Amino acid sequence: MLALLAGYDASLLVDHYQTILVRFFDNSRMQMPVQRPSPPAQSASARSAKKAPMRPANTGRRIRREQRVIAAMFAIYCHDHHAAGRAEASRLCEDCGNLLRYAHQRLDHCVFGELKQPCDQCATDCYSKTLRPRLLAAMRYAEPRLRWRQPLLSLLRLIDQWRAR
Repeated sequence: MLALLAGYDASLLVDHYQTILVRFFDNSRMQMPVQRPSPPAQSASARSAKKAPMRPANTGRRIRREQRVIAAMFAIYCHDHHAAGRAEASRLCEDCGNLLRYAHQRLDHCVFGELKQPCDQCATDCYSKTLRPRLLAAMRYAEPRLRWRQPLLSLLRLIDQWRAR
């Protein structure tokens, strides 16, 4: 037997042995993990070229409602701060539109999904350090005004804040 095994690589024998054991003890409590050798180290350029796939976008009711609330807040903020010089005051200016798209993108890929808290109570900083102050300024300005202009959205946001406690 040893004469037959002398020509084989030891790692192949170990993999074969573990595969046999896994097949023999084939139930959920007794499976042995098959350990594979780790891949060789990659250079920094190879790692940056290979991007990790993003999780699918959150499309639940809670996320959609949060997106509507943020869109209403940006509409209030932009109308009160940037609409004076524009002919069409119902649309967002370019800066507010870009911030809103960024906020929606961050909500689409929120790690908490449907279990998320309102953004102002969240412990995770989803927004970049450069955009976060601008987003918070718009939200702080628009939140008290949201109660009068969008009472239903404001009530739903208040319920979400109470649930998060």
